[in-house]
Amino acid sequence: MSDAAASPASPAGTIPAATVVIFRQAQAGPPELLMVQRAKAMRFAGGAAVFPGGRIDPSDHTLAATLSATGDHAGIDDLAARIAGIRETLEETGLAIGLTRPVSGPDAERARALLAKEGALAPVLAQMGWTLAVEALIPFARWCPQWPGAFDTFFHLADLGSGAVDLLVDNTENSRLFWMSAADALTAADNGEISVIFPTRRNLERLALFASFAEARSQAEAIPVRMITPAKLERDGEPWLTIPDGLGYPVLGQPLASVQRG
Repeated sequence: MSDAAASPASPAGTIPAATVVIFRQAQAGPPELLMVQRAKAMRFAGGAAVFPGGRIDPSDHTLAATLSATGDHAGIDDLAARIAGIRETLEETGLAIGLTRPVSGPDAERARALLAKEGALAPVLAQMGWTLAVEALIPFARWCPQWPGAFDTFFHLADLGSGAVDLLVDNTENSRLFWMSAADALTAADNGEISVIFPTRRNLERLALFASFAEARSQAEAIPVRMITPAKLERDGEPWLTIPDGLGYPVLGQPLASVQRG
């Protein structure tokens, strides 16, 4: 069992969620990451640039329990998080990830329409004849503020390799899709071209360390996933929001006044 699978259940009052950091190797330079810009009207992170993802639905747990060979609850929770990441990515971007074979653009479009109709991934897999490859999603991090209604979010990494893919924003929860390196996304945030919430900024800083998906995967597999709960503390009379050391993040906090929250 992975460290992500061994993680405890979501704290009471929080909402389990999953997100996927999808890598695409650019022709030159560092890898690009797929980001979505949330619609301004959304309650969580309205207008912010984030990675594809959303809530873990009961149907994700049902499919996870069906696929699980052990019946272990922690393992099913981990599997449900990966399934949710695959489902949400298809729903939000039209991109089919975490499957045992490549998918054409027309098939991905058809599957996305089926998902909108069915509301769950299992019937889509059955009708498309697809099999999941959940091991293609690599556990990367887990973030969970400790207040009721907060999202307990499992982050995973996935690799597209290189080449063009067809993407289409859902125009409901999100208003734009774009590919950008982690370093360029941080620069865009500093210049006011995009906005990023505290967890996204910390993850972009960590992702900017890697020159390839292989490097990101190596670090992710070397550092056990532990729940990250941002904490407030005072530095030189100024309140800061911080995270623990030793989890792979090069920047551990910023002044609270400059933090954008979801």
